[in-house]
Amino acid sequence: MPVYTDIAAELYPRSKGSVPRGVKTFHATASGIGLTRVEIERSGLRRPKGRYITLDMPQFSVIDDRNEAYVWAIASQLRALLPKEGLVLVAGVGNRAVTADALGPETADRVFVTRQLCSQAEADETLRLRPVAAFSPGVEGSTGLATAELLQSVVHRLKPEAVVCVDSLCTSDARRLGCSVQLSTAGLSPHHAPPLTEHTLGVPVVAVGVPTVMESAVSPDEARPLVVTPKDIDAIIRRGATLLALAINKALQPALSVGELTFLTS
Repeated sequence: MPVYTDIAAELYPRSKGSVPRGVKTFHATASGIGLTRVEIERSGLRRPKGRYITLDMPQFSVIDDRNEAYVWAIASQLRALLPKEGLVLVAGVGNRAVTADALGPETADRVFVTRQLCSQAEADETLRLRPVAAFSPGVEGSTGLATAELLQSVVHRLKPEAVVCVDSLCTSDARRLGCSVQLSTAGLSPHHAPPLTEHTLGVPVVAVGVPTVMESAVSPDEARPLVVTPKDIDAIIRRGATLLALAINKALQPALSVGELTFLTS
C-alpha cells in the first residue's frame, strides 16, 4: 500500500527524473527557505489541475513565528495567487478538538478581520484596509453539516472574491512534518468529504496547509495505515498558526507591517 501524501512536490520530485506530460516543476532556495513549484496543467493525474507551491523552512516548533523573512516568504506567494481587490474569506478547516487537525481553526482565530471596518476605511483613506472575514466551520461529526455545505452558504451570503482554506496536511516525508507550507490554487479535497474548490464554491479557492501528520509504511496484511504526528505537535500548531495568520494578514494588508499586524491581532 503506497504511503499517502497531500504534498505535490513529493509526488513529482526532481530526484525521480522526468515528470508526466502536463506537469512542470521548478525549485529554488533563498535565505534558507526552499521553494518548489509544481504546475499541473491537465486532468487525470495524481492531483487536480492547478499550481502547488511548497516552502520548506526550519521546524516551526523552534522558529520565531513572527520572523519577517518567513512571514514575507509565505505572504508573497499567497498574494500572487489571490485577486488584487475585494473581500477575501479565510476558512479554518479542521477539528479544533484534535491537536494535529487544529491548524485551520487556530489560524482563523488569528486573522485580522476587517469586513466590519471597511465602511470606516472608505471614509478614511489612510486606513487602506482590504475587507477580510474569517470563519471556522467545524467538522460534520460535531455540527451535522459538511464543511462544504457551510462554506457554500457563507460564500453565497458574503460573495467574496476568493476563499483561503487553511488545513492540516499529510506528508510522506518525515522531514516536512511541521516545517513546510503548501499553497495551491486547486483548493482542498478532504478524505470522505466534498471538495472545497472553485467548482464547488463558485469563487477561486486557495488552499494553505502545513503537514502535521504522516502515514507510516505498513505491511500488505495491515487493514489500515498507522498515522503518526511529531511529539512537539502542540508547539507546531501554536507557532504554525501564528506564522500562517501573519502571512495571510500581510498578503491581504500589505500596507501594514508585521509588527502592526501582530499588535492588531494579539
